[in-house]
Amino acid sequence: MRKTLKNYTLAVAFCGALAAPALAADSPLETFFRRYLDERFALHPTEATALGEHRFDDRMDDLSPAALEKSLAHLKQSRARLHKEIDRAKLSPDERINFDIFNHELEASIWVRENTQPFATNPRAYNEYISDSVFLILTQSRLPKETNVANAIGRMKQIPNVVAAAKANLKHPPRAVLETAIKQNKGSIGFYESDLFETVGQTAQLAALKAEAARVVPTLKDYQQWLEKELLPRATDEWRLGKRKFSKKLEYTLNAGLSADEVLRDAEAEFTRVHNDMYVIARQLWHRYFPATPLPVADPAGKRETVAKVIAAVSKEHSKPEELLADARAQVDSIKKFIREKNILRLPEPDRCQIIAMPEFQRGNSLAYLNAAPALDPEAPSFYAISPPAKDWTVQRTKSLLEEYNRHMLQILTIHEAYPGHYVQLEYSSRAPSLLRRVLGSGVMIEGWAVYTEQMMLDQGYGAGPDELQLRLNQLKFYLRAVCNSILDHKLHCANMSDDDAIRLMVEGAFQSQEEASLKLVRAKQTSTQLSTYFVGRMAHVRMREQMQRELGDKFNLARYHEAVLSQGSVPMKYLPELVRAKLK
Repeated sequence: MRKTLKNYTLAVAFCGALAAPALAADSPLETFFRRYLDERFALHPTEATALGEHRFDDRMDDLSPAALEKSLAHLKQSRARLHKEIDRAKLSPDERINFDIFNHELEASIWVRENTQPFATNPRAYNEYISDSVFLILTQSRLPKETNVANAIGRMKQIPNVVAAAKANLKHPPRAVLETAIKQNKGSIGFYESDLFETVGQTAQLAALKAEAARVVPTLKDYQQWLEKELLPRATDEWRLGKRKFSKKLEYTLNAGLSADEVLRDAEAEFTRVHNDMYVIARQLWHRYFPATPLPVADPAGKRETVAKVIAAVSKEHSKPEELLADARAQVDSIKKFIREKNILRLPEPDRCQIIAMPEFQRGNSLAYLNAAPALDPEAPSFYAISPPAKDWTVQRTKSLLEEYNRHMLQILTIHEAYPGHYVQLEYSSRAPSLLRRVLGSGVMIEGWAVYTEQMMLDQGYGAGPDELQLRLNQLKFYLRAVCNSILDHKLHCANMSDDDAIRLMVEGAFQSQEEASLKLVRAKQTSTQLSTYFVGRMAHVRMREQMQRELGDKFNLARYHEAVLSQGSVPMKYLPELVRAKLK
């Protein structure tokens, strides 16, 4: 999700004939956007770090009420100036798309700040400043190591200001969000007590680093006490957005011309279709796992029993806790080999994706994530992080997670997060000529591509062999989760769906483990509208490919199509068909 201006010639060289249409380096819109970023970075140094701009790495955002008002005012002023200084009618078709993307981003950001008040309601946001902002300097910046350490120390000095701002801004946050923030802050304490020094390794500034960490830890322990003893009693159970706000926020999130009700209707129809496909696969596997037991009756209850029992049996084929990371690394090699041999698309070279154990302070609601190289420094590493079971987990909780991410599901997860999913897509996006497209990525396009690749890879023959039905069943289960996400997203925030009903939908309807469902419920309460991006994006990608195949007939080439899609940058799906169609001519 992060991409750059730097090394423009390398960007074109990588994508070759598939590079997006080059925009003039001095186009008024690009110049305006660069100026906007400079102003934004001065207000939000940690955003600069996350995007790969390291001039501000020793600074921390001012999150005081006055500073947050100044930041909101800057968004409003920037949007007004955009319309005043840039005449959209005089832009090229490609630049008009970029103008609309930027305008939409500003408008959406203003709406979110004014209508959801994230710094007053989301205590998790402060954890990102406390830990992630330092971690990124030390792991993704390609400046000299001692420069990074010095910048990290400079930023650490300002952590007390972040804590003070959190105490001033947070009044009555939702309990579901606060409980996760409390867990993550414990991870932050552990980071500054020990993990920080493992991350840094040998440094001439070790004494100064330890001294600053020794000042940070008591601050965070005091913050922990405040979160647990003072803020938690003030927390509310009001985390739902409500239908009006949810519908508007979803409109901004998707930028696809779909209403909340239309998304729900599509998701419920797809839920039934995927259920039927899963039954077809489970019926074929039944005799392998239950050779002495008759297939259940093919009524709704019997079909559900068939799928649930086969999934439970297949799920027992999983890694050991200590081997989860190694198994994921081994799967990467076979997946990349298949992509090359079957000409799915050209893989990025060099490969800068590192598979790591997820840092403790980033764990909470998901097993894995892809932290892509920053937009302004695409040669930095990307991290495919996997969260192994914690050492203090019960045997049953560990078993549940390993069964959910069995060796078949782990392959689907790696396809989604890395090859040819998020890592590959975001590497291509980082080479788009337009700075604006590299920085402002559409979550619908990004998540939709990752979900699209799961089925596409199997359709092209990945995993063919004795375990292909097990792999397909897990792919369908993983996709059913994306469909279920959209239903949960809507019904939790718009229809007062209860926790019990949500868990029942996931466990009984989507065949998820109790542990996975519990984590997803927490996430759904904290990230309204984001969970809908997977399903909406996947459907848009599938429909676009079907349309292109119909139009091109025998001339359709899968690799060329994929590269044409990815070379445009992470643009909203409503613009992609036109751009891809032009590229494939």
